[in-house]
Amino acid sequence: MDLEKQMEELTPSKIVQELDKYIIGQDDAKKAVAIALRNRWRRQKITEKIKEEIIPNNIILIGPTGVGKTEIARRLAKLSRAPFIKVEATKYTEVGYVGRDVESIIRDLTDLAVNMVKAEKLEEVKAKAEDLAVEKILNIIASPSEDSGELINKSANSIDSEKDNDYREKTREWLREKIKKGEMDDREIEFTAGSSASNTLSSLGIDGIGMQIVGPINLDSMGFNFQDILSQFVPKKKKKRKATIKEAKAIFAQEEADKLIDMEAIVNEAIKRVQEMGIVFIDEIDKIVGNGKGHGPEVSREGVQRDLLPIVEGSTVSTKYGPVKTDHILFIASGAFHISKPSDLIPELQGRFPIRVELKSLTEDDFVKILTITENALLKQYKALLETEGIEVEFAEDGIREIAKAAAYVNSQVENIGARRLQTILSSLLDDILFNAPDRIEKNKFLIDADFVKSKISNLTQNKDLSRYIL
Repeated sequence: MDLEKQMEELTPSKIVQELDKYIIGQDDAKKAVAIALRNRWRRQKITEKIKEEIIPNNIILIGPTGVGKTEIARRLAKLSRAPFIKVEATKYTEVGYVGRDVESIIRDLTDLAVNMVKAEKLEEVKAKAEDLAVEKILNIIASPSEDSGELINKSANSIDSEKDNDYREKTREWLREKIKKGEMDDREIEFTAGSSASNTLSSLGIDGIGMQIVGPINLDSMGFNFQDILSQFVPKKKKKRKATIKEAKAIFAQEEADKLIDMEAIVNEAIKRVQEMGIVFIDEIDKIVGNGKGHGPEVSREGVQRDLLPIVEGSTVSTKYGPVKTDHILFIASGAFHISKPSDLIPELQGRFPIRVELKSLTEDDFVKILTITENALLKQYKALLETEGIEVEFAEDGIREIAKAAAYVNSQVENIGARRLQTILSSLLDDILFNAPDRIEKNKFLIDADFVKSKISNLTQNKDLSRYIL
């Protein structure tokens, strides 16, 4: 579906419906991100000058781990086909310290967008590229100078000269159909392949993109694409190689597809998508809150907050594809804020995230829904895994309730890790079945009911010291 058409059909209610398939509860957070996404489409429909003045309402999601903060942002980006990147705030340091600076977030986002748009364009020309690849293989097979041309040439020599061209064309058409249907996939041919400039540079020991030359000089951060520059001076290598027709078809199709797409148009489209639709999810933003003592790593943490200010507010970042403006990129931050509070962030950064949504801890009923309703439910995953070994696992309703009860209890007694607790519970519950599955001969069907669950994990949930390490 056309991207613009898809965005038009994504109303806030539909966005929430889609998010409901993967995230249980958290209605306030879903509503906030749905409105933010719809506002981006609304802004693009405005033609007046005020369009540039409309900035996105960045969001802070506050809540314990495992309640759906990251999943909400990831699913949102997938729905809108927007360039999306998730980063950990703790991986960045203040400019002047050793480590990555926050501007690299935008460079990475742009790289992702270019790859996304390129993949879309390659898909559009895929059929044509495959047809061209078949023609190249036909030319190799039919070439009089190649041994592989015997199939056509030997037969052609027995035909009168006036019928030669007609015969060749019919034979070529016959071969074309056989190649397309894969009936000649195993036949080996020899052809000349040109290695890409990137492979040539790599063979010279040059990585190119973002490579470091001397000391801390990073050409990527200066907005240069070193690989593109050197590729203009390094000629492509050509070498003879042998491969099956199936392999050659894939190689030629890739080469032809690269010729059919316009990289300059792809880069322009990618930059536009980043600037108009890009989503940056900054996780663990609470971990860059300083303690106010003014020394050690705490200084760098507050420095990261200050460095984030111009990016979030709107600035221009140099990338290897050109300058990228961040004025209309949507920033979604998240943090548990166990030790600190959102008000502990520097005031300027707080102002850049006007919408704050608190996500609630998951209850026993929520765990039951997560296990049964969601599209990617863990029970469905484990069933599918064991079916590959010919083992059928059925989860009884009381068994599912017991699993949810155990997860909620352990979260309340040890550390609240949200829905991730279900993974640890199920792993302990099914470990014997998963381990013995390949060697099992007799019993191939298991019922996971309340008694089974209690027998496997009741001792662990009751022993707080033990559950601290196992569950």
